[in-house]
Amino acid sequence: MIDKNVVKGIVEEWLVDKDYFLVDVEVSPDDRIVVEIDHVDGVWIEDCVELSRFIEERMSRDEADYELEVGSAGLGQPFKVPQQYVNFVGKEVEVLDKDGRKYKGVLKSVEGTSFVVTAEEKVKVEGKKRPELQEKDYTFDMNGVKYCKYLISFK
Repeated sequence: MIDKNVVKGIVEEWLVDKDYFLVDVEVSPDDRIVVEIDHVDGVWIEDCVELSRFIEERMSRDEADYELEVGSAGLGQPFKVPQQYVNFVGKEVEVLDKDGRKYKGVLKSVEGTSFVVTAEEKVKVEGKKRPELQEKDYTFDMNGVKYCKYLISFK
């Protein structure tokens, strides 16, 4: 079986002096390698091809026959690394906390492994018959949520 850390090292070598960052490397028991990269402005297919060739030049098919897939982190998929959170500050996200409660709002800020989402909530205001929409900040830890993902909007 191919060592995930070997593949990761090759990818990190390619990433030097580039604005891309590594999201994930997966190696299945049948040697299917999936590499996900990302960039603040999106991922170009030409760069995926370049990275794929770079990996193939450094790995021997004589040692192990493998299938290689290089692509971008899927839009609308849960974030896997802190840089993805940073890239989506100011955008609408959905968070599922460990208790199973969903929050939808704007990713306001990221600091270390914590992030803040501003959501609109209906709040009962004293003296008024109807609840009013008010903004409320929720602070989460990246390791303390089931997922956080970008909400694609077609407005």
